[in-house]
Amino acid sequence: MTNFDRPVLPYFLGCPSWSETAWRGDLYPDSARSADFLGLYTQVFNTVEGNTTFYAQPSAATVQRWAEQMPAHFRFCAKLPRDISHTSDLFAQLDAAQAFVTLLKPLGERVAPFWLQLPASFGPQRLPELAGFLAELKVPLAVEVRHPAFFAKGDEERALNRLLLGHEVERLCLDSRALFSCVSTDPAVLHAQAKKPRLPTRPAAFTQFPQLRFIGHPELAANDPFMQPWLHKVAGWIEEGRTPYVFLHTPDNILAAQLARRFHQQLMALLPGLPALTELEVEPAAQQLGLL
Repeated sequence: MTNFDRPVLPYFLGCPSWSETAWRGDLYPDSARSADFLGLYTQVFNTVEGNTTFYAQPSAATVQRWAEQMPAHFRFCAKLPRDISHTSDLFAQLDAAQAFVTLLKPLGERVAPFWLQLPASFGPQRLPELAGFLAELKVPLAVEVRHPAFFAKGDEERALNRLLLGHEVERLCLDSRALFSCVSTDPAVLHAQAKKPRLPTRPAAFTQFPQLRFIGHPELAANDPFMQPWLHKVAGWIEEGRTPYVFLHTPDNILAAQLARRFHQQLMALLPGLPALTELEVEPAAQQLGLL
C-alpha cells in the first residue's frame, strides 16, 4: 500500500513509541528488523509520542533519518527534554527550547504539537514562568500539568486554563484510571502505577487539536468502560471539526498497539464511514509459501 492508498483519518491515533520489539508477529512481521519499525508503524498509525526526546536529545543524523521515513501526513509529538521542563526556572530555558526546536526542523510540520510535560512540583506560584515561556516559544504546543492544585477546580486551575487559552496552547488530557483500577503484583503494572500520575481527568479542548493520553489496564477488555466516555468525546470533537490526537498506553506497552486498534474499532461504530486502519501482513513470506 502506498502513501496515497492509505486511509485518511479525521484524527491522529498512535502509541508511546514505534520501537517495541514485542510487536513482531502482531503489528510487525516476524522478520522485521528494528530499522524497519518506524516505516511499518507509519503505515498503520499517523502519530507517535516523542517520549525519547524527553530523556535525551536525538542527534542531527537521527532526526534526518526520521525525516526520511516519516510521511508528510505523520505527526511526531516531541516532548521538550526534561533538562528544560524539569528545572527550577522554566523561563531561563528558552534558549535551550529554541535550540531543540531548531534541531527538529528537518521534520517540518510533522512536529506538531511539541509537548511540555511539567513535573508535579510545578505549581500555581510558577505560572508567571510558564506565561513568559509561552509568550516567547512560538511553536504549536500542548502542556501537561501534574500539580494537584491544577485539578482542584479552584482559582489556580482557572488561572492555568486562562493562560493556556490566551496563548492558544492545548491542555493535554491524561487518563490513568484504567491503570489504577488494576490490582496486580506484576512488576510492569507496579512500575507503571508508581511512575504515572493519579489525577482527575480534564477533557480539555482549548484548540483545534485536543490531546489525549490514555494509560490502560493490562487486560484489553478491562479498558472498555474507561474508553467509552473518551470514544464519545473524540467522536464529538471530530463532528465539531476538531482533529484530536489519541495515544494509547499499557503498563509495559506490549499491548499498546492492540489497544490503539481496539479504540479505533470501537470509534468506527460511533462514526459510520470512518475507515479501518491498515492491516500489515505479519506472516513471513516463507511460512506463507509453506501453507500453499
